[in-house]
Amino acid sequence: MAGNVGTMAELVASNEQTILPEWIELQKKSGSLQTGRITETELISQSRDFLHLLRDGLTKGGSEASNPAYEPAKQMLANISRSRALQGFSPSETATFIFSLKRPLFTVLNRNNALSPAQLAELTWSTTLLLDELGLYTLEIFQKSREEVIVRQQREISELSTPVVKLWDGILALPLIGTLDSQRTQVIMENLLQTIVDTEAQIAIIDITGVPTVDTLTAQHLLKTVAAARLMGADCIISGIRPQIAQTMVHLGVELNVVSKATLADALAVALERTGRGVTKLKKAVSAIGPDKNPTEKGL
Repeated sequence: MAGNVGTMAELVASNEQTILPEWIELQKKSGSLQTGRITETELISQSRDFLHLLRDGLTKGGSEASNPAYEPAKQMLANISRSRALQGFSPSETATFIFSLKRPLFTVLNRNNALSPAQLAELTWSTTLLLDELGLYTLEIFQKSREEVIVRQQREISELSTPVVKLWDGILALPLIGTLDSQRTQVIMENLLQTIVDTEAQIAIIDITGVPTVDTLTAQHLLKTVAAARLMGADCIISGIRPQIAQTMVHLGVELNVVSKATLADALAVALERTGRGVTKLKKAVSAIGPDKNPTEKGL
């Protein structure tokens, strides 16, 4: 086996000018350059560098991908996988980088007349196993990278979808949209508590108009947020209780134990009253340009 592995390493080294162009052409045919996410120069550079690392791995570590000699090659594959995950490549497009190398290598093997049928079969099998293992490694790193991207995007969307708005001096509003889960509740709580500290707010209105349904778990998340706000010295009012949600909560036996209103306007009126303020309607609206003038006369 050692002699055969040495032969494979020698074949890769002596036939690079044949292997590399065919490998790059196969990657082009698979559509690697059609999306515009990677340039031809980058593709050529990545292919050449990996071919050199593969040759070194074959020379020093044999055909076992677990050998430390393959760590540089694996590190490069990991970097390529992470990069392509961020660039929006599909798993198959990423895996093609490795699996498309099989054909050029097998072509070189079949052209070598010095190999016996037994040696050819053994080299073909060991090379297949090696590239399959490296290809699976590439896919694993790609999948992990995609999952990390998805988790980060979910976190960013969650933060963007939970803004804390200052409605009045001492009055905050937290409009919620979508389903509440434990992770999102934590983000909501952190944003609300920090804003309460920064603005010295006395009342926080939690508006659930955009929450599709309120079940026992959602109610628990709301109560945790209310309790945390009270510890910071701010009272909470929940607005946006629709008839369907009210019926569901009664049916489930859910009690929020907090002041609730049907609309955000009603909740704001309560908050203003608690802070010694009120909203009154002017008896007569006075135009900024005067009661006896109209926009055409003012040249507007």
